[in-house]
Amino acid sequence: MKHLLLVFAALLIAPLAQAQELKEIKLNAPDKTRGSAVMKALSERASSRAMSERELSLQDLSDLLWAAYGVNRPDGRRTAPTAKNDQDIDLYVCLPAGTYLYDARNSLLKPVISGDLRPVLAAGQDFVKHAPVVLLIVSDYSRFKMNDVERSRLWGAMDGGIVSQNINIFCAAVGLVTVPRAYMDQPKLKEILGLSDTQMPVLNNPVGYPATR
Repeated sequence: MKHLLLVFAALLIAPLAQAQELKEIKLNAPDKTRGSAVMKALSERASSRAMSERELSLQDLSDLLWAAYGVNRPDGRRTAPTAKNDQDIDLYVCLPAGTYLYDARNSLLKPVISGDLRPVLAAGQDFVKHAPVVLLIVSDYSRFKMNDVERSRLWGAMDGGIVSQNINIFCAAVGLVTVPRAYMDQPKLKEILGLSDTQMPVLNNPVGYPATR
């Protein structure tokens, strides 16, 4: 039985080893005119785990990522603030075929690793395995220029929470559904993605269209 479990685990993780199978995805320019008023979006903000498995359109994905952590000024500053503008956050985009890193400056998704990372993010919550996209928010607290690790981790968690809130408000404004989650297999994620000791998975947001009844 133990041997079978090891074989199954190897088969599950093996597809994650070939990032070269993935190609960069060029994102669309964000549509900054869409969505409801901020107060209306706030009034409609809600966490939902009931979402369709239908793939997000490229425009919806592009707008979602820009709202979450895109570049909104010529000097490279972002839609979400970070402590001292050290921009410690990396946004990983987990799709069924593989995981990408959001390159906001060039409006690209850069391949990181192929295969489906959603079961690792799900950590036992099945709805995550069927979300069309899961955004993984990672803080690299080594980018904070200080020697106080505890404070750096606190700042990283704060910055990740702001990015997650951007995701939540955008989804409420345009009719997508999401839920912020801290529940995930962090050690396995760090191992699979090759994250350093200072890269901390903070939160993840599954995102999709509302489930049809």
